[in-house]
Amino acid sequence: MEDLFLSDEGRAVTDVLDGFYDRDGELPCQVDGGLKCFGHPIAASGLRMTYEVYNQLLGGRRASAGRCHLGLTHNLGAPYWRGCHLHTGLH
Repeated sequence: MEDLFLSDEGRAVTDVLDGFYDRDGELPCQVDGGLKCFGHPIAASGLRMTYEVYNQLLGGRRASAGRCHLGLTHNLGAPYWRGCHLHTGLH
């Protein structure tokens, strides 16, 4: 959360514990359980994350009560110089 500047430096843990990122919190994040919940299928992670955001933006079962208008996936893989950022959104 800090590397995306969603939490101030050193505040991510506090924000998580305070419910800031909960499904009904100020900024819902990983409402699907995150990568570990899906076994982190290395090469397929980015595609699965994109599909999850797509479903939430269309009002899927994990959507935040009509609050989703923009989605973001963030996936870093391989050595740091080959990292990948994938942004997706529907309006």
